[in-house]
Amino acid sequence: MRELVFLLEEASAKAMLQSLLPRFLDARIQQRLIAFEGKQDLERQMVRRIKGYANPSARFIVLRDQDSTPDCRIVKNRLLGLCAKANRQATYLVRVACHELESFYLADLSAVEISMGLTGLARRQRSARFRSSDQIEKPSLELARLTNGKYQKVSGSRQLGAHLDLTNQRSVSFKNLMLGIRKLERELLALQESD
Repeated sequence: MRELVFLLEEASAKAMLQSLLPRFLDARIQQRLIAFEGKQDLERQMVRRIKGYANPSARFIVLRDQDSTPDCRIVKNRLLGLCAKANRQATYLVRVACHELESFYLADLSAVEISMGLTGLARRQRSARFRSSDQIEKPSLELARLTNGKYQKVSGSRQLGAHLDLTNQRSVSFKNLMLGIRKLERELLALQESD
């Protein structure tokens, strides 16, 4: 079975991917979304979860927020080290949302406007503040402010995943996540064709 396994920091990432992935991921590829109870729980359990995963054809994608770590490469390297500790012949992809998952949403204010039933947000995308959303230090607070508290982490993420522009490049971390998923998708499909 060709399968993408997502190891996610929290339920909001799972909710976003549940509505985002069916929009483009090939139906022949199974997906498993495993949400943890925060970054410490993810890092504490991921080696065991990867090591014990039964499907030898699975590909793993780890998604975590950068939060207050000064450099996302520090987070990525630590997670890659944990993947290596699983000592399993598998493909791992680590992606870090700079600074939080909500950076993805601030990069696509049109999707926020549509999914939250608001008006006037899309035009704000042209302002310098929202042209590169990965630079916003507290995107969850910014999103709450922009939506007047309408955005809720899990339900809002589910709604937004259904509307995010899959080719959006204003969030480099979102762009890299999409490129990584598509790369692993191609790899899995190539394996399926060779069987």
